[in-house]
Amino acid sequence: MFDYFALKVLLTVVQSGSFERAAAILNVTPSAVSQRMKHLEERLGTALVVRGSPCQATEKGLLLCRHMEHVGILESDLLKSLPSLAHGEQLQKRVTLHIATNADSLATWFLAAAADFTSSTDYLIRFSLDDQDSTAEWLKQGKVIAAVTSAGKSVSGCRQFSLGALRYHATASPNFVARYFSNGVTANALAEAPSLTFNQKDRLQLSWINQILGVSINIPEHWLPSTHGFVEASLTGMGWGMNPINLVKEHIEAGRLVDLVPGQNLDIPLFWQINRLAADGLSSLTKTIVEAAKRSLVQI
Repeated sequence: MFDYFALKVLLTVVQSGSFERAAAILNVTPSAVSQRMKHLEERLGTALVVRGSPCQATEKGLLLCRHMEHVGILESDLLKSLPSLAHGEQLQKRVTLHIATNADSLATWFLAAAADFTSSTDYLIRFSLDDQDSTAEWLKQGKVIAAVTSAGKSVSGCRQFSLGALRYHATASPNFVARYFSNGVTANALAEAPSLTFNQKDRLQLSWINQILGVSINIPEHWLPSTHGFVEASLTGMGWGMNPINLVKEHIEAGRLVDLVPGQNLDIPLFWQINRLAADGLSSLTKTIVEAAKRSLVQI
């Protein structure tokens, strides 16, 4: 049988990042946490946590953490029907859902949807950020229970829901446009004009160039891993970049930003994928996410 307290210790260590904090949360001594982890790892014959700052789960440890999330979801549903079970100490009081999303979704529409969900439930959410092309890997590896992803193919063991597309506009300040694009947005001009890049995975600027010109260009780049920083850097004339229309529409209408090639937008289709074992218990989360996406994203 599963030693569910030991599994709860594992989950708490991974979520809190340390044995000491896990001990405080569980109201036991750090020695007790260490012993539970040692016995669990010896019983399973494999390491479950990589000790460090912070502590991180191994591949096998992640599987057990996701199992405990599923258990917590089931317990939460059960307590709604049998509230008398909640008297005294619950098996798992507050369940933390680990969800992956891209930074631009979090900054434009996803956070509000998650807030709507948490306002009517007792769930906690741990957000992990990655490029929309990479979040599906978090699901495949068992690191998260659900994700916003651009992967059109459903991850094995997950349910998939189409959300719509996040629309991007290539924007820059009027002064920047006058300096670099006075003769139009050409390959030569783009090779000279500083661009904004989120990180090494960010291909939006290059995808847009390929879409409008059909060529690949080596462009100078400012590295700026912040969605709102992208907008501010565009406004100050630091560079041009692909910004979600949700964040720059008013700036374009007011003339503070210029749409470099009007009508040439970049639409990135997004999908909500959620682990099948958790999907039924979290149907209200999926409903909230899908409805929010319909209001905020471009339906294609």
